[in-house]
Amino acid sequence: MTAEHPGPDAVHLSVAIVQQLVDHARAEYPNEMCGVIVGDRAAQDGGQALRWIPTRNQAASPARYTIHPDDLYRLSVDTDDAGEVFWGIAHSHTHSPARPSPTDIGLAFYPEAIYVVVSLADDEPAVLAWRIVDDSVHAVELLVGGPT
Repeated sequence: MTAEHPGPDAVHLSVAIVQQLVDHARAEYPNEMCGVIVGDRAAQDGGQALRWIPTRNQAASPARYTIHPDDLYRLSVDTDDAGEVFWGIAHSHTHSPARPSPTDIGLAFYPEAIYVVVSLADDEPAVLAWRIVDDSVHAVELLVGGPT
């Protein structure tokens, strides 16, 4: 039985944020990149993505990511102090599709966040969005541009 989609069905990201994600993925290659998309509130509550903040991948691996604990702590404090949230968690896949891997699913500690995966497996990067709630993965349509 598949879990009910937790919403939202679609989210907007600005062209600039999507380009920053792709640029960071390329810059960190051959390792996975990671970081946080800060928003005014959770996407499921109608929140909007405000900005991309790249972080260090403590794993320094082409097969997994771990946001460096110092970066995570700093961002947690900064976003909380600003009344903002982790709207999204983003990372890249260097040689596989832009779908959360079993490892990604097991380490999805922010069920309210949108998980954005950038794949560099093909000539053109693919950028897809997901919700991962209780180990269930739900596709979220990523609308690039528009209201943000």
